[in-house]
Amino acid sequence: MVQYLNNNSGFNQWNSMRQQQNTTGNKKLGLFWWILLFLFAWLALGSWFQPKKQADVVTNVAPVEKVTKVSVKKISSDKISLNVQGLRFSNIKLLDYQQSPKENTPVELLGLEDNFIEVGFVSKETSTPTINTSWKGNKDTFVWNNNAGVSFSRSIIIKDYVINIADTITNKSGKDISVSPYARIVQNGSVKMSGAIETGAVVFANSKLDYTNWPKLDKKPYAYSTVNGSFGCAEQYWDTIASIDAIDQTLSMKKQGELYFADASAAPVKIANGSKSVINTYVYTGPRMSETLSASSDNIPGLYKTVDYGWFWFLAQPMLWMINQLNTFVGNYGIAIILMTLILRLLIWPLTRKSYASTMAMQKMQPELQRVQKLYANDKMRLQAEMMKIYQEHKTSPMSGCLPMLIQIPIFFALYKALLISVSMRSAHFLWISDLSIMDPYFILPILMGATMWIQQYMQSAKQSKSSDNKNDVMASTQRAMKWMPIIFTVMFAWMPAGLVLYWTVSNLFGLLQMYIIKKTVK
Repeated sequence: MVQYLNNNSGFNQWNSMRQQQNTTGNKKLGLFWWILLFLFAWLALGSWFQPKKQADVVTNVAPVEKVTKVSVKKISSDKISLNVQGLRFSNIKLLDYQQSPKENTPVELLGLEDNFIEVGFVSKETSTPTINTSWKGNKDTFVWNNNAGVSFSRSIIIKDYVINIADTITNKSGKDISVSPYARIVQNGSVKMSGAIETGAVVFANSKLDYTNWPKLDKKPYAYSTVNGSFGCAEQYWDTIASIDAIDQTLSMKKQGELYFADASAAPVKIANGSKSVINTYVYTGPRMSETLSASSDNIPGLYKTVDYGWFWFLAQPMLWMINQLNTFVGNYGIAIILMTLILRLLIWPLTRKSYASTMAMQKMQPELQRVQKLYANDKMRLQAEMMKIYQEHKTSPMSGCLPMLIQIPIFFALYKALLISVSMRSAHFLWISDLSIMDPYFILPILMGATMWIQQYMQSAKQSKSSDNKNDVMASTQRAMKWMPIIFTVMFAWMPAGLVLYWTVSNLFGLLQMYIIKKTVK
């Protein structure tokens, strides 16, 4: 029986294969559990850091009505202009931003029918101005008296992109009263979704930010209770966020008919007889830019957090900052992206050099690897041991060639997110491209990217002998599959932002130059 148990016996080969299968199965099972654990932790942390939602909570706001009796007055500043119609604000124009490079018309928020911001009051103890109340006044100050000794004075102050609605309520009614302030933002069903950017209704409650996209509001409403907070609507490039300077607020979001509502109502404000109270409501209507939001966030809690940098925010933020800084020097975002690409490639030069050296070593190892693959084709454990021995002798690893690509992946996603949220990039031109934030209309950059990728792959590919045509050869099979990557990437990148394709194309060109230099210097 000993002859069946020696190193060359079928039993030993069967036992080695069985052990190899068990090891592979255990690795796959372990990987599966790690992935499952990661997904569970991600979902748990996501729900933990979101504010607590409630459904079907009624807020203390006035019913929605049509405006029929109030005339429209226009208020403007150096940044924005808007229409004021009693309690409502609409047709907000951002004077520093154009609809498109070809249109000399400013960006307009809440400009469609039934889109508006409404700031008002409700009270059970005295009459308050309604949506059809006619106020007296001119310019930015309006007054209304309810004929019961209570007067309302409204001042509208615009600073940059923040509208401050300051309401002074004077009580001379002969009794104490209480008034509950409310605010709402209404948009119709024409709002646009962006699959890669968080858009929809946004709420900042209890120091936590939460997005609820429009499809979710189609199914059910949500509400939040907080000491103070902010609420509104976030688009890809623009924010409309409001906050009442009052305590104990209920924030809600819902859909009624074809309209989306974001509401806030605060606890009643008590006003003693013979006294007055000032209630401030702040509304930000402007670009979704970190620096602009931070400068305007003094009176709107959580405003600066509404920018969606994605999972790789720690890369997206400095990259966007770098692009903007380079643009101030060169005056063109396309050139700024090229310079940033060169800077990033220079930073990872040591890793790329190590990767290329490993690839060249793998080419020289191929005859030895193919020899042991044939020699130990029926002994998987011995085959693995011999292959690891070859790797150690050549001081390389199969994974060392993947390091630059692994680094490029988070950079790719971070830059993709940065380009999508960059307001300045939306109208940035470069050569034939009029907008670097959208796809190349002529598909020139994606084709160049695919061509440079193919050349780079051709220069990196190992010189295989005729024996590598064997379909069981792992390296040969991998290379046959990789030949399709330039075509796949070209098709995939054709609809991506032109700025991102420009980055990848320049990165490939730099990689070709880098490969040439390394081949001349590495033995």
